[in-house]
Amino acid sequence: MKILLVEDDRLLSQQIADSLRGENFAVDIAADGEDGQHLGETEAYDAVVLDLGLPKVPGTAVLRAWRKAGRQLPVLILTARDGWSEKVEGFKAGADDYLTKPFRIEELIMRLRALVRRSAGHAAPRIACGALAFDTQTGVFELDGLPLRLTALEWRVLECLILKKDVLVDRTALAEKVYEGDIAADSNSLEVIVARLRRKIGRDAIETVRGRGYRLTCSPA
Repeated sequence: MKILLVEDDRLLSQQIADSLRGENFAVDIAADGEDGQHLGETEAYDAVVLDLGLPKVPGTAVLRAWRKAGRQLPVLILTARDGWSEKVEGFKAGADDYLTKPFRIEELIMRLRALVRRSAGHAAPRIACGALAFDTQTGVFELDGLPLRLTALEWRVLECLILKKDVLVDRTALAEKVYEGDIAADSNSLEVIVARLRRKIGRDAIETVRGRGYRLTCSPA
């Protein structure tokens, strides 16, 4: 899962980013509305955390620009303690959810996971794929009922695949969701991660479609 965090408070931004990375999320950070708008228009994200009180370009203006450009990524807005009018304005601009400052990081993470799950078309918090299961509320993968130990990169790849189970996931799109910022995957890095995942969840669980990408295949329950 790759998140865009647009927040001008450097301390809060770093706290949020550290917490998200601790939960295996990839995070790109923008400190003002101008940079945030550019990243949201040009990069692939699963969701955005967007502060409304931003320098250069206000958060609501950023959000309106994304929606006008057809960007449908889920957006969770951050508002001031008594900012009811900000919340209304944010929803009118196209927000999907909000949190009022101050907030608990744990709640932010839960809300982001729910937004991404719903945007991928999953109503239930638990997603099953054969013997593999993913609890979107806790971020835990299980195989035959036992927790899987995964690296952050393995987790990100497997999350992308299970959210689109039985559907081909484009290789380039997958790489964009796994790596932060301008870090580019070399020609073999995804293959290495997929090979490690196959050793953990089964050799035939991930299908390679040569020249295109990968598909997580689910056997009948």
